[in-house]
Amino acid sequence: MSVYNQPRRRVIQLIILGMVLLIVTRLFFLQVVEKKYSKLADANAVLRKVVYPSRGIIYDRKGRSVLRNDVMYDLVVTPASVKNIDTAYLCQILQIDREEFRKRIVNAIVKNGRVRQSVFAPLLPPDMFGRLQESMYLFQPGFELVQRQIRSYPYAAAANILGYIGEISPQLLAKPAYSAYQMGDYLGMTGLEKNYESVLMGQRGIQYLVKDNLNRPQGAYEHGEFDTAAIAGKNLRLSLDIDLQVLGERLMRNKIGSIVAIDPQTGGILAMVSSPTFDPNLLTGSYRTRNFSKLFVDTTKPLFNRAIQGTYPPGSSMKPLTALVGLDEGIITPSFGYPCRGAYTACGRSIACEHSEPGHAANLRLAISHSCNSYFVNLYRLEVDNRQWGGVRNGHQRWYEYMSSFGLGHRLGIDIPGEYSGYVIDTAGMNKRYHGQWNSCSELYVGMGQGAVAVTPMQMANAMCIIANHGYYYLPHFVQSIDNDNGALLKKYKERHTVAHVKDTVYSSVILGMEDVVESGTGRNAQIEGEIVCGKTGTAENNAIVNGVLKKMKNHAFFVAFAPRDNPRIAITVMVENSGYGGTYAAPIAGMMMEKYLHDTISIKKKPMMKTMLEYNTIDPVMREKSKLDSLNGATAKLTTDQILSYYFRN
Repeated sequence: MSVYNQPRRRVIQLIILGMVLLIVTRLFFLQVVEKKYSKLADANAVLRKVVYPSRGIIYDRKGRSVLRNDVMYDLVVTPASVKNIDTAYLCQILQIDREEFRKRIVNAIVKNGRVRQSVFAPLLPPDMFGRLQESMYLFQPGFELVQRQIRSYPYAAAANILGYIGEISPQLLAKPAYSAYQMGDYLGMTGLEKNYESVLMGQRGIQYLVKDNLNRPQGAYEHGEFDTAAIAGKNLRLSLDIDLQVLGERLMRNKIGSIVAIDPQTGGILAMVSSPTFDPNLLTGSYRTRNFSKLFVDTTKPLFNRAIQGTYPPGSSMKPLTALVGLDEGIITPSFGYPCRGAYTACGRSIACEHSEPGHAANLRLAISHSCNSYFVNLYRLEVDNRQWGGVRNGHQRWYEYMSSFGLGHRLGIDIPGEYSGYVIDTAGMNKRYHGQWNSCSELYVGMGQGAVAVTPMQMANAMCIIANHGYYYLPHFVQSIDNDNGALLKKYKERHTVAHVKDTVYSSVILGMEDVVESGTGRNAQIEGEIVCGKTGTAENNAIVNGVLKKMKNHAFFVAFAPRDNPRIAITVMVENSGYGGTYAAPIAGMMMEKYLHDTISIKKKPMMKTMLEYNTIDPVMREKSKLDSLNGATAKLTTDQILSYYFRN
């Protein structure tokens, strides 16, 4: 070889030698110095197991847990790893046939691919889990038992508040907001479970386990050196009083309607009943899907939260709000009266009143206590025709803005999903309805809570907070605090909203009129011994289309109230569908709810009244006959009237 090629040869040799040394050094580092990757690469000997955290607990205002976590197991499958297992025995344990086995494998592949885990048999019953646990080595690799925490509800109440959890769907997984989840994970689907999912869910952990030659876990790998701990979800502390909630659900059994009770000093919701309701334990465990399907199609619509989704004309319960607008704008004073003789006829039609004796609407207090229709439709007209607003169109819009500030016609923003906005007509709506040709007579019924206005019971309970507080409120909410949280999520519920600037002395005329309603008027059934209760009954017209014809049905009943009059601690709305006048059933239910909260007991004198409330049934017989709700609810629906009475009146 030429001497001129010697330097080039040495360069090539040095390059090769350098590369060999680099590779040897790297291999030495990976095999001897850095042990982590070599250990975790031994997939045949190590099982990677996801550890699901404890979901946060929810407590009521007195620190009682209204739900708890119980443990169940899912059987999960990795389709690509299913080889040479005892399929016949697995089918026998799961009580399925081979065709169903193949179907589930295909579904797992379609949903999550061949190499990722999917749920094969969710929430196994205890006996099935026991048989699988002792024989899992026959079904590995491919199948694994994964621990799941499910919710259970010791009070069997507050289903529409708490919500339920379920397995995440492929549709949700495709959304960026759910990128932290994987197939088989559970998350909140409704209620507080959904709204506070990010707080309650916690953080998953990873555990590495050593397997033997039969793929059976033998213990922690490397003493847990590579494990990551699961972080439990945070607990919620509610304003809810679970005793009050249970009482409300019992008083509303066999009725369609709702109850909403709020602490006006904080906006914290004390109780929210939607009736008919259901036992939340129905939506846990292996029968959740089947039970949900039955609840979904039930004729009484137990999944429909009437407290925030039912919309109704408020009737006379809205009259105090009409009064506040007139007072705030200086259109009337507390001494303003109207010479009603039993009907309002100024707009070419007759609107009847319950009273015709002279002087029953001689001032605002009397007009409220006698619920004079003439007074309040006339007051609405005075408000929208007020000259300072430059015409009825501007005046009506100003009235609409007041109603909106009182919380009507839009969502309040409570901390569970599904809230409806209700409806209050604005000037644009009037122009559309009357083709631009209208005046203050066109929709004068709104002054008395009828016509183009519809509210939710939640909105009316919030309106009572405004009156109780003399012009301000806090957004209604359930969660008062979150354990180990900085409070940013709850900040908006701590802000005070001022909606009227009426002097306290002027407010007193509205409040005293509402006091008279309970002391001597239609709300007498809401009286509480030792307390001054302020309330207002309301009758909501109920029209329905029957066989293609609009037909007037039995009216819905409203009762709104707060107590005590000075330094109020509870504001409440009770709405009972198809029950006639508000004073007959809605008022006594409200009275017992307020008394229970204020005194922690109910007077023995009200035992006959409670018995009547428990036995009264407003559900249409045909609807009731088709409903399967009682059979679903089981023991919670089988409590007799005497059993309930004996609980509240032991002596």
